[in-house]
Amino acid sequence: MNTVRKLPVGIQDFEKLRKENCLYVDKTQYVYQLTQTVCPYFLARPRRFGKSLFLSTLKAYFEGKKELFEGLKIAGLEKEWAQYPVIYLDFNKSEYSDVQTLEMVLDAMLEKYENEYGMQNIAAKPSIRFDNLIAEMHRKTGRKVAVLIDEYDKSLINTMHKPDVNGEIRDVLKGFYGVLKGADAHLRFVFLTGVTKFSKVSIFSDLNQLVDISMNENFAEICGISEAELLQNFQPEIQALAARRKMSCDEAFAQLKKLYDGYHFAKDSADIYNPFSLLNTFGNLDFANYWFATGTPTFLTKTLRNQNYDIRKFNDDVQIAANSVMDYRFENQNLVPLLYQSGYLTIKSYERDEDAYVLGFPNEEVKYGFLNELLPAYVLTPVATGKFSIIEFLRQLKGGDIDGFMTSLKAFFADIPYDDIKEKHRDEQYYQHVFYLLFTLMGQFVQTEVKSNKGRTDAVVKTAGSIYVFEFKMDSNATAEDALAQINSKDYAIPYSADHRKTVKIGVEFSQTEKGVKRWLIE
Repeated sequence: MNTVRKLPVGIQDFEKLRKENCLYVDKTQYVYQLTQTVCPYFLARPRRFGKSLFLSTLKAYFEGKKELFEGLKIAGLEKEWAQYPVIYLDFNKSEYSDVQTLEMVLDAMLEKYENEYGMQNIAAKPSIRFDNLIAEMHRKTGRKVAVLIDEYDKSLINTMHKPDVNGEIRDVLKGFYGVLKGADAHLRFVFLTGVTKFSKVSIFSDLNQLVDISMNENFAEICGISEAELLQNFQPEIQALAARRKMSCDEAFAQLKKLYDGYHFAKDSADIYNPFSLLNTFGNLDFANYWFATGTPTFLTKTLRNQNYDIRKFNDDVQIAANSVMDYRFENQNLVPLLYQSGYLTIKSYERDEDAYVLGFPNEEVKYGFLNELLPAYVLTPVATGKFSIIEFLRQLKGGDIDGFMTSLKAFFADIPYDDIKEKHRDEQYYQHVFYLLFTLMGQFVQTEVKSNKGRTDAVVKTAGSIYVFEFKMDSNATAEDALAQINSKDYAIPYSADHRKTVKIGVEFSQTEKGVKRWLIE
């Protein structure tokens, strides 16, 4: 690995990290703070954000492994270092295509502890076995049990596109997690992590004392890497990255910030960097979309397309009531809470008067990665195939060959298999969505539905030499002439009159029957 020091890339086990002398950003003050109570806690964070490492740190703490914490913040805080029995359930290890897989995973995890504690006459039902195991561990050790559950919701997320299977899994988990309420007398500590907070899973309704710290300002930096932690802990890595990429350290830092920073997990939160992307960037000494490459939100992109959701809102930020942002319900078609919890949107600001959050893309890695997944979902065909050439289109656009790039755009729309797109969605907004995705992913600065005092422009595209002002019309309602006339009558181009670049007005007419670009007029 080409790095200055040993980085814990891919290491989620605290004991292994410490024994192999890996660089560690100290989060142990949170371990001490949480373990001074007996409350059950829940923490939601996006995948690959350090939840598993933090849970592993808790495990080492409850196992009394004092030597692993030497030199860390908790070493000066903890005095007792008592040892407790620990049940550590990790749901990361399977893809959970059906309820049978979930039951097999539960069986394997419980059997490990049952064998360790010499338990006989095992009951078949996972919830009963879990209940018996907690009580037996308490009885045999004389100490209450710490239960740590990592990614409690993975089986639910993986089957969201299969409602029947998802319902069966919810029923199993309802009984399994419900055990924690009745076992309170045997429990020293409970901590669950996940990506989402599913309101109808019993742990959130049954455990009235469950403390959700996901949006608690005191724990906003419990996972991930803050800017202060980045600058304090990774100076040699930033210098090595800058040297390899032939940049100054300031330029390298600015690029790190643009790609991986921007997460906020509370009303008042420091900027948080994605730790997975940072560590991989330092390990490879190169910038890339590391986090997004680890998984694609297929369910989310398909659902957004099927709902004909106005995806341009993500660029202008989305407002959501504060009481809804951590409350995802299966029957609710609003995907915004899930997009926030999954890490595709983050908190941009809090509107106190309205008790609402403004959400948006955290950084460029997420923005372009997510939109790149959305485009094939909307056009139902790989963008790199067919009659359309992105390279040629970019050349025409930058060169001012307007008829050329409009002809290429017509070819692009002609390749879309419209029979697979619901007719009610093949409207003016649909074309605006595809247009927005296409231009945004090409790295151009695109604004959509730009507001003015007389209305709003459908799209404004800026290149080095030109500013293109677009207005779209469906031929069932209007023409290219009407589109161009609207640009002029409502002065859509006036805000750019002082710009040194040439302003070009383009009225585009889409055809409902011919399914694509029909005509365009240029002024």
